[in-house]
Amino acid sequence: MIIEHSSNLIAKIEPIRAFQDNYIWAISNKQLLVVVDPGEAKPVFDFIKAKQVTLCAIMITHKHHDHIGGVKELLHTFPDIQIFAPKNSNLDFPFTAVKDGDSFLIERINLHYSVLETPGHTLDHIVYLDEKNLFCGDTLFACGCGRLFEGTYEQMYSSLKKLKRLHPATKVFCAHEYTLNNIKFAMTVCKNNKLIHERYAACKDLSLTLPSSIEDELKTNPFFLAQDVDQFKEYRLKKDAF
Repeated sequence: MIIEHSSNLIAKIEPIRAFQDNYIWAISNKQLLVVVDPGEAKPVFDFIKAKQVTLCAIMITHKHHDHIGGVKELLHTFPDIQIFAPKNSNLDFPFTAVKDGDSFLIERINLHYSVLETPGHTLDHIVYLDEKNLFCGDTLFACGCGRLFEGTYEQMYSSLKKLKRLHPATKVFCAHEYTLNNIKFAMTVCKNNKLIHERYAACKDLSLTLPSSIEDELKTNPFFLAQDVDQFKEYRLKKDAF
């Protein structure tokens, strides 16, 4: 996929697969690379070798090992990279702390991002947003949302409401390939939503179902469609048992 930034820089966004179903998102321009949530180092090194790029920055959405496990090994090879991570994360590597409302520039590649805090999955969870793209970790999935490990239902519902207000054309780059399972669940709680059935038909033979879009989620994601926090909680509990 190609994205454009206000600086007129053209950058590619590509998935790097990790573990069983994780995506490490690779944002590159010419010879420079930014990665989001590198839970493993080896797939990133393989990508760097194949594409002949140099890692210049890492963006972290939250503290779970499958999102940060490769950072130290990458730092060993690229000690001068910038690392951005949530302000209230207690991580054992150096990073620039960012919080809700912050914006920053990754200077070497000239990419701008803003930050939204989205507690729920974890208390430290944040997402990164540019003009057209959302890197949302485990807060929002295609036709789903993250499990609640630390936050409350109220916190996660509020976090999703923030994302619902983004421009409908915003591309959604989440961190796991959970789409088909999520759509199957959505069909059980939104039985009369024909768009969900159409989405399943469109995705059922794909190995890569991302990126989604905010518009897609507004139409088919039961956690976006929930009318209030009580319905959100009902859906989340059912999904946990699905």
